Amino acid sequence: MTDLDHLDLTHASAAECLLRLYDERVEIEGFQKGVPRWCSGCGDNAVLAALQRLLRDEGLRPEKTVFVSGIGCSSRLPHYMNTYGFHGIHGRALPVAEGVRIARPDLNVFVNSGDGDCFSIGAAHWIHAIRYNMKMVVMVHDNQIYGLTKKQASPTSPRGTRSNTTPQGSFLEGLNPLTVTLGVQNVSFVAQAADWIPEVLYAILQAAFNHDGLSFIRIVQRCPEWMPDNFEPWLHDPSRVQLLHHEGMPAFSSGLASLYPTRLDHDPSDIHRARELASQHDPIPIGVLFHDPTVPRYDELVRAETTHSPAAVRQLLDEEFDRFAVVSDGEGGGVDD
Repeated sequence: MTDLDHLDLTHASAAECLLRLYDERVEIEGFQKGVPRWCSGCGDNAVLAALQRLLRDEGLRPEKTVFVSGIGCSSRLPHYMNTYGFHGIHGRALPVAEGVRIARPDLNVFVNSGDGDCFSIGAAHWIHAIRYNMKMVVMVHDNQIYGLTKKQASPTSPRGTRSNTTPQGSFLEGLNPLTVTLGVQNVSFVAQAADWIPEVLYAILQAAFNHDGLSFIRIVQRCPEWMPDNFEPWLHDPSRVQLLHHEGMPAFSSGLASLYPTRLDHDPSDIHRARELASQHDPIPIGVLFHDPTVPRYDELVRAETTHSPAAVRQLLDEEFDRFAVVSDGEGGGVDD
């Protein structure tokens, strides 16, 4: 049964029908598409479920929402969302999303990337996207390994990680994407989530969506296939996870509060404290580290809605057409430049 089957079209105008369709609530099933092909226990499944819940609760429309991704396990997510999607090439999810934001400011833009996709080949785009601060939610699924191509070390792999590219163990400490992001000029929202704490993951996604700028979320994510023991110490010892709370975020449920005793009231407007927390490895901070809603947005500064208006497009076409003139050469006419 389609949405139209619910409407009485006999006495309703076309405009009324469209308005009623737009106001109709879309349930989680309306955002589901296909059967996810991720491994059992993969953290990507938790992110997908949280996003579908977010879109339902925020009352978003599938036709007004777009998911952009690059290459990797996490980048398959647009295939499982019944929205617009753009599965780009390796490391290029952010410039594609920025183009969408400039051309279609009416759309809700989400980006899904992996630690290799974003922090390796896409590193330059990552830095400049933070600086541009266009309105979008950027989620980096960080499992600290290249999963899709069967276990190569990524920029965030811990020192000593044995992989197909580092059989003797990686030599360098893994990149800390939180401290790097917090060091970029014009940063406005930085958070860290864990796939195994769905209540906090959802709360962070909701805060990120309602932020008026680029929201950067590092999602600490399990990979049961290639890094099965990577986050086990934090998973099995909740005291090693530090939950951050601040005004505006929902209170922790009683069950969550009793399970995670290490909690901190944090002021996300304090970037210096945010950088200190981002440097922590044990306990690992989970929550919104930094939030500044006053940072200017590039997509607002260039006023895309004006430069791409019908009048502006017509003016550009008229100026181009004025470069040409149709003149008669006495033998049937011709076109001169």
